[in-house]
Amino acid sequence: MKTASGYSTYQITLHWLIAVLVLFQLFFGESMTTVADAVENGQFASASDQALGSAHYWVGLAILALVLVRLVLRLASGAPAPTNRGQRWMQITAHVSHGLFYVLLLATPAAGLLAFYVGDPWGDIHSLAKPAFIVLIAVHALAALYHQFWLKDGTLKRMLSPAG
Repeated sequence: MKTASGYSTYQITLHWLIAVLVLFQLFFGESMTTVADAVENGQFASASDQALGSAHYWVGLAILALVLVRLVLRLASGAPAPTNRGQRWMQITAHVSHGLFYVLLLATPAAGLLAFYVGDPWGDIHSLAKPAFIVLIAVHALAALYHQFWLKDGTLKRMLSPAG
């Protein structure tokens, strides 16, 4: 994989679009569970739960497709080297957390599809992603803010504006 001087407009757009879609899933994804439980118990879910459950399905597919596009772009365009090499543990943590994001962003929709079409235990596995995403997003956001306001190394700026 080659190293880029900065992120492209496409990479930045995909990053933020996927982030918004993941947040949507985290906030409204419980409706899918409500619908699945209602169907399992021979009951009806509310219209809003059905709409949000359907949205959860389609947004999950969109995330999967967009992450695949993002991976292709990353392989084709590379990623910029860190602006601040920092301590070794920080480099390792950044590398591992980004890898975990990609694993979760691919495995979660896949497990969700298996849950939808096959059933348990895939639904239980899919549900484990929510707390993992919450922790990973919190660490990611705190690290971005640390770089922006403590180290002042421009790391956050690279994900806000494309390389010139």
